[in-house]
Amino acid sequence: MSAARRIASLSAESAPGASLAARHSAYLRIPQRPVSSSSGALTTEKLSASFILRCLQTAKGVPGNGAWNRPGLEKERALAQAEIGIIGGSGLYSMPGFTNVHEERVETPFGEPSEAFVLGELEGRKVAFLARHGRGHRILPSELNFRANIYAMKKLGVERILSVSAVGSLKEEHKPTDFVIPDQFIDRTFHRVSTFFGEGIVGHVAFGDPVCATVAKAAADACASVGVVGKLGGTYVCMEGPQFSTRAESNLYRSWGADVVGMTNLQEAKLAREAEICYATVAMVTDYDCWREGHDAVTVEQIVAVLHQNAENAARVVKAAVAAMPRERTCACASAAKYAVLTQPDAIPAAAKEKLKLLFGKYLG
Repeated sequence: MSAARRIASLSAESAPGASLAARHSAYLRIPQRPVSSSSGALTTEKLSASFILRCLQTAKGVPGNGAWNRPGLEKERALAQAEIGIIGGSGLYSMPGFTNVHEERVETPFGEPSEAFVLGELEGRKVAFLARHGRGHRILPSELNFRANIYAMKKLGVERILSVSAVGSLKEEHKPTDFVIPDQFIDRTFHRVSTFFGEGIVGHVAFGDPVCATVAKAAADACASVGVVGKLGGTYVCMEGPQFSTRAESNLYRSWGADVVGMTNLQEAKLAREAEICYATVAMVTDYDCWREGHDAVTVEQIVAVLHQNAENAARVVKAAVAAMPRERTCACASAAKYAVLTQPDAIPAAAKEKLKLLFGKYLG
């Protein structure tokens, strides 16, 4: 089949009137062309989201303190459309075992999420999948509506999120195809909104340990169970992008002891903590960042091969993590915002209170 005819065929399958299964199949088969950096190499989140699969996490839980023990919570959990959120690239919803699939667009007071959510079941658990950069990888990291994405997850009933993304390695020990589950972040972004607070409500949540230990351990255990190299712990540098690091920046991050560099996960972690959603990242090493000698010699073909291998591994890790995720939550994430709001209740504008009712209503009265 000629390239033109192939594109036409895929376009027809992806059209709004096509069946959901046909559109998903088309997304998986569309060939993606990587974009090289000025140095000729590829790293963090450079390629289409269809290669950047993401893992997942799971589980519903009834936290055992304070306002959370309110009447009707079990009913709310039963009615929730999802208990586990996956933030990743196109294709994960088509992995073996993902059933009862349907799409849903979620409205939020912060605008539109990156894409319609794909809802379904995986290993007997309700799952919500979101393509972070949208289908076709059309949204820059700096353009992502992080607030809408996390708010929508909360609205769907999600209590745990596992986010999978491609990263560049800052250490020799983290090799391409290795997975790193970081427990710390360094913020090198400057054009992003990363809080739900504001507009008359002042709030601060603890963020010393930015990752949910339960979710992170589940991801690490899942790696081990399916034979993927997974390293629990490490520091993820979140840079603004979309350009990749200069060699000076890359060496600076190494001097800080950081492990990997990416462009997306920190804002998600911050907002998930405010929304009282457990969150962890699976960082899939694509290649070494530009600090390493020989970096410029990496070819597109080598990078694509690694991305395909990472995608296959991520699908297996996600499935194992979902199956093993505890159903009940006992971590502090579930009440992270309990004492966050500092503004006196009578000083909070009615509009702001209504806007954040889903997130903080139980604390605002």
